[in-house]
Amino acid sequence: MLSRSRFSANLTFVNLFLLKIKMMKRILFCLLMLMTCLGSKEVRAQSLNGNLPRLLIRLDDIGMNHSVNMALLKAAQTGMPLSASVQFACPWYQEAVEILKQYPNVTVGVHLTLTSEWKNYRWGPVTGRTAVPSLVDSNGYFPQSTRAFAKSGYKLSEIETELSAQIERAQASGLKITYIDPHMGIALSTPELRALTEKLAHKYKLAISTLSSVTYFGETYKEMWGEPIATKKEAFLVYISKLNPNKPNMMVLHTATPSPEMDVLVDMNSNMMNSKEGKPLTSLHRQTELNALLSPEFAAMKGKKFQLINYQQLLAGKDISILKAADNK
Repeated sequence: MLSRSRFSANLTFVNLFLLKIKMMKRILFCLLMLMTCLGSKEVRAQSLNGNLPRLLIRLDDIGMNHSVNMALLKAAQTGMPLSASVQFACPWYQEAVEILKQYPNVTVGVHLTLTSEWKNYRWGPVTGRTAVPSLVDSNGYFPQSTRAFAKSGYKLSEIETELSAQIERAQASGLKITYIDPHMGIALSTPELRALTEKLAHKYKLAISTLSSVTYFGETYKEMWGEPIATKKEAFLVYISKLNPNKPNMMVLHTATPSPEMDVLVDMNSNMMNSKEGKPLTSLHRQTELNALLSPEFAAMKGKKFQLINYQQLLAGKDISILKAADNK
């Protein structure tokens, strides 16, 4: 038989053990209540943001040169959800790939390229000039304007070969590719080219972003490219303060940081990017668009006037095998 003192000691131990269990239950209960409270706040915050218009910023011409890539880097470093359309036919695409691998907040697309629009700075097909002779000029470069491309006598079979190569280069880069879109609108500019682009989207299981109000996922469309430098920032801020609350709102920007090379680029496709005296203005246009995107005014609107999203977020839960274009003016 146990002695009275030993029995009392055992009883005390049992009581202490039961007390610890009760304390642990209370602590677990408090933690559960705290997590529930925090979760409710997060859900409420998401619900409030869900009532705001959705703004999708797409940065075009990534990989074109170092200045454009540095603008991408500055934008990506903010942590904002963005979409970046990369020209995998251009000399600086590999630097763009290195940057994009560091920033999962940026959704990546292939900027399908069939033109090379700058004076003294040119590029040609990924497949090589001999593989797609109808797509190049006498120097082996893509045409310098949409007009020159339209008159070039291009063959659809060669366009399919070249654009397939651009997409496959992109997919081999190690980046997750989500969509394709047309540089200067060319890959969607005729019914035949649109049908080909849709064929490629199906083949490579990619979505399509556009360069017009005719879009595939209900996006409205706006770009700042043609806005005068003096009024560009104000026009950008005014537009994003009055977005459509019922549709995703796509804003296409062309951004760059200043550099000697960027500053001398002459646009051979449009006189809007050059002064009346022929002075190149592309660099100033692109710097202004970057400054607007990184401005305190834009930052102050986030979460109040709009909710920023990228293409990966827009496409979540959507069947991208169904490609039906509609005008979303």
